[in-house]
Amino acid sequence: MGSDYILTPEGREKLEQELHYLETEKRAEVGERIKVAREFGDISENSEYDDAKNEQGMVEARIAEINQILSEATIVDTPKKSNKVTVGAIVTVNMGGKERVFTIVGGAEADVAAGKISNESPVGAALLGHKKDDEVTAIGPTGREIKMTILKIEH
Repeated sequence: MGSDYILTPEGREKLEQELHYLETEKRAEVGERIKVAREFGDISENSEYDDAKNEQGMVEARIAEINQILSEATIVDTPKKSNKVTVGAIVTVNMGGKERVFTIVGGAEADVAAGKISNESPVGAALLGHKKDDEVTAIGPTGREIKMTILKIEH
């Protein structure tokens, strides 16, 4: 992923909340674990200390990652009056006879299980710029065509 992160205002808020939690509660909690583990004596064979240090490393890495995303992200405000699919839109499609609902988001926010697909994913990229009733074809990861008809676009 390049340095061009795209976030919706909700996505930015979620990251800011996670960052706040990590920088305050989680950092203190891990620091406390390290302090307690040190009191167990010999650090060299203290798995509790190692675990706490590893977790501290992961917490710090995630804090750095969120800070980077937030500093480089382009925040996209969802246009309220658009009849086209844009980042931030909630799109209902007919995909092989099944109704599927996707929210188009930037790559940093993508969460397929929650129906949030990246604007860079095959389906997300294919839907961008299309209108209701458009027939859209995406090429899936396996190389096969995914045909969809846009039923509804909400912003």
